[in-house]
Amino acid sequence: MSLDRRRFTGLLAGALGGALDDTMLPSDNSAATREPHPSADPCHLPPTVAALKPMLDGVMPIGDEERQVRMEKARRLMTDHGIAALLIEPGSSMSYFTGMEWGLSERPFVAVLPAKGELAFVCPGFEEARARERIKLTNDVRVWQEDESPYQVIAGILRDRGITAGAVGVEERCRFFIMDGVRQVTPALSLVSADPVTAGCRMIKSATELALMQRANDITMAALRVSFTLFREGMTQYDLQEIQSQALTRLGGNDPWVLVGLGTASAFPHGSVKPQQLHAGDIVLVDTGCAVQGYQADITKTTVFGKPTARQTEIWNLERRSQDAAFAAARVGATAGSVDDAARKVITDAGFGPGYKVPGLPHRTGHGIGMDGHEWTNFVKGNPTLLAPGMCFSDEPMIAIYGEFGIRLEDCLYITEQGPRFFSPQSPAIDRPFA
Repeated sequence: MSLDRRRFTGLLAGALGGALDDTMLPSDNSAATREPHPSADPCHLPPTVAALKPMLDGVMPIGDEERQVRMEKARRLMTDHGIAALLIEPGSSMSYFTGMEWGLSERPFVAVLPAKGELAFVCPGFEEARARERIKLTNDVRVWQEDESPYQVIAGILRDRGITAGAVGVEERCRFFIMDGVRQVTPALSLVSADPVTAGCRMIKSATELALMQRANDITMAALRVSFTLFREGMTQYDLQEIQSQALTRLGGNDPWVLVGLGTASAFPHGSVKPQQLHAGDIVLVDTGCAVQGYQADITKTTVFGKPTARQTEIWNLERRSQDAAFAAARVGATAGSVDDAARKVITDAGFGPGYKVPGLPHRTGHGIGMDGHEWTNFVKGNPTLLAPGMCFSDEPMIAIYGEFGIRLEDCLYITEQGPRFFSPQSPAIDRPFA
């Protein structure tokens, strides 16, 4: 999966942050007790975090039978769009269709999924044994040695499946040098975007996928509920990030990430690396998530440390109305762009904006989500994509007021025939972030 801006900023902040604030450490905080131990926690945790247990009972991973169904759908879409095969590098799409996890390097490792014929993999020769341990859905694994061209091997797979002319789809995250190498050895082929196939499959989630996303959201909410009880005067954004990250990990979430904005920094949509300390009356914005079996959660809760002002309450309530408007608009058959229109109208009618101007809503209302934290398609102005059951999105309009504060409420939803459904409960009030 690509590293989106939120996760990058969270990792950067974590790297800069360091340990938890001393006000949250046990009283015996001598140098001796801080010495690392192979079996010890990475930091001294508040008891409520240390007591958390994994919430993974009953989790059902995606099986090979479902992946076979996905490949058959991809083949139908390839036929519909005149695409003879897909080229897929390691990442979420390779995992989605084949279950294969593999790291990226300068040595091409490629899946070839034809519209007609067997799935095949192209692998560095010295990695063949390791690859065959992991590949389940085909026995066609072809290797190239260090002094050979992997692109000729890819071309051979295509020829063996009768593909010598026409269009071959390239998955969107395939690196240029891979595509260019294939293009040079297959001049009769046209390399085109595979988005109509890959997005056409991945945008519609199955019941198993929705269940995994629900569990990731449940874990994220449980971690937030604990973290929000641990606000302390003078704590930094890094302290709160570390608490939330450790809570997510202890609850069983993979790839945890956290962004925190305190006070005026809450107006920055993807956080600020400037040092922040929490003081009474400050807005606290926490944007966070994790994965379960590769499926993502993404939740933002915004509250206040102490008693909210009338101004903070007014803007928070306006933001909640905007989130509600987006939810109400997210119906089967509506365009994705109309959802952004509905949310943005609430904010602009209150005198903010217009458009993406700040103070106001500086970004789209929501993004697609699934195996990637951000994937097709988006609640953004002008998007004509029609909403259909199984599509999943974040619902996260924001009101950013630089120099003052920002409010973002984000809960992800999925589309059903009966209307949208949230994965996580909305916040009822600025001083009650949890229902």
